[in-house]
Amino acid sequence: MFKKTFKIAVVAIAVTGFGLTAAAQKVQEPTNVPAEWSKAYQPFRIAGNLYYVGTYDLACYLITTPKGNILINTGLASSAAQIKASIEKLGFKFADTKILLTTQAHYDHMGAMAAIKKATGAKVMVDSGDAQVMEDGGKSDYALGGHGSTYQPVKVDRLLKDFDQVVLGGTTLNMLHHPGHTKGSCSFIFDTKDDKGYYRVLIANMPTIVTEKKFADVKAYPTIAKDYAYTLKAMKGLTFDLWVSSHASQFGLHTKHKPGDAYNPAAFKDQKGYNQQIDDLQQEFNKRMAVR
Repeated sequence: MFKKTFKIAVVAIAVTGFGLTAAAQKVQEPTNVPAEWSKAYQPFRIAGNLYYVGTYDLACYLITTPKGNILINTGLASSAAQIKASIEKLGFKFADTKILLTTQAHYDHMGAMAAIKKATGAKVMVDSGDAQVMEDGGKSDYALGGHGSTYQPVKVDRLLKDFDQVVLGGTTLNMLHHPGHTKGSCSFIFDTKDDKGYYRVLIANMPTIVTEKKFADVKAYPTIAKDYAYTLKAMKGLTFDLWVSSHASQFGLHTKHKPGDAYNPAAFKDQKGYNQQIDDLQQEFNKRMAVR
């Protein structure tokens, strides 16, 4: 579980690779992020119309439909060209990206979103709790903010609330409000199919604790303890067939799938692994609540 407490350096980011350059803006970008966050990873089909197009650890998901595609998460700013290449390697058109979503408005999942939005014209939809943070590039984030933007700000096209639906080309995603990690962190659950059957898939944002402070000392987020408690309870009650999450390491991607493996949705069932992750996070939360 990554805490995301990294050194900061002021740098100017200009994302290229789409035949354009996103307008550069000075952002305070972490300088010592894990190498796995930018390391390339071969894209592959997870189940039905769900594909993995992220890096070795920063999970990005492409959901394809006859009316265009949905991209969830965009990794670091430097991963923009890699995501485009992964989408095209799978045989899809980058320009067909119609909707952009995120599971949390932190720089490691939002870094390339401004550039991808500009390149494709896709509509950005976000849990309303993360809207302000997204539009100021992470500046107002309760844990990682306060020192300027950590990624290029992104204009929000649609605000989402708990259980709202995102619909495109016959695919319906239900957004699940799972706050704590950020004020608007969320998961998505939807149904997909292949020639062997149907799958209910959870794209989970695991409620890791990002702040080192006591919850009572997090003045910028007075409901943080309440929100974590709600999210843990809500996630324990979810039912699904397959699951993945915001970081590949959280759902054991590299033990379940190796580059070149044949299509195998069953590899991502793993209810036991999900339960263990939630139990571990519950224990971490309980320990934090015991600190006075």
